Amino acid sequence: MSGTSFGLRWTLAGALILGSAFSAFAQEDAFKSFRQLDSTGKMPKLNAFSAVPAGPAGTAAKDVLFDARLTADGEVMQEGLAWRVFSPIAGDDGKLPLVASSEGGSAAFQLMPGDYFVNCAFGRAGVTKKLTVPADGSVPKQTLVLDAGGFVLNAVAGADQRIPPNELSFSIYSSEVRENGDRALVMSDVKPNTVVRLNAGTYHVVSEYGDVNAVVRADIQVEAGKLTQAVLQHRAAQIALKLVSQPGGEAIADTAWSVLTAAGDIVNESVSAFSTMVLAEGEYLAVARNKNKIYQREFTVKAGRNVEVEVLMRETPQMAGSAKALSDRN
Repeated sequence: MSGTSFGLRWTLAGALILGSAFSAFAQEDAFKSFRQLDSTGKMPKLNAFSAVPAGPAGTAAKDVLFDARLTADGEVMQEGLAWRVFSPIAGDDGKLPLVASSEGGSAAFQLMPGDYFVNCAFGRAGVTKKLTVPADGSVPKQTLVLDAGGFVLNAVAGADQRIPPNELSFSIYSSEVRENGDRALVMSDVKPNTVVRLNAGTYHVVSEYGDVNAVVRADIQVEAGKLTQAVLQHRAAQIALKLVSQPGGEAIADTAWSVLTAAGDIVNESVSAFSTMVLAEGEYLAVARNKNKIYQREFTVKAGRNVEVEVLMRETPQMAGSAKALSDRN
């Protein structure tokens, strides 16, 4: 069992087009260990690398011990840390030379007297400290406070419709907006149920459901020493289009599809008998082209209601019809 313990906080983020709303559930002590970014098993401590440079005659390297905590009063962390010790003098390539490194929990290095920069990373969280190793006397143990936590992201469609994980992705941005209106990207293509470790603070999360226009945003707070479970709500659903000669008929092959918004903007195009996509809630027009003939039909997307939309092969545009619920694919 890891020596790092966390409280678990559930957050339901109902993300709207231009903002987000949160409903925080009670905290509980559930996640007893905060594992590494990919949520795999415990990382074993690796042998430390320590390149001890030659010093003046009679000068000996000093033993220096390091440990880290998520909060000032938290327990010493036993796994998931990456330690790097750098010389403060840049090399010919302009980079600070790496003097020593270690991965796992606490670290022990032998360092010659002098100045160093020590970096401790925990996923995307990290802290850097300047260290001076004196020529005389011992060096006290160095404890770094990461001030870090993390979250696990997921999403639902509508109130509680489960979304297949392979159709979801998240991007994490800084909460600060630059002068040009952009935000700094922290992580991209984060999969659902992935533990993301970050420095404490507020982050702007963008969730994409499918690859058309179902996108929601939410600002999520990362608290030091806590793991937050955040669930975003998509106002979207999965739609399957098919061109048929009669209601309930077989889908006609080699059909070119265009899907337009109520304003006339094209949001998706494809060629197939079945055209399946995820669309944000709203009014749409499906246009089917087959053998130089065009058929169309208006349809409505409601959050969390996956439907199959049939477009009938008639000479006049079809602006109405029935839609039947897709069988539960989950």
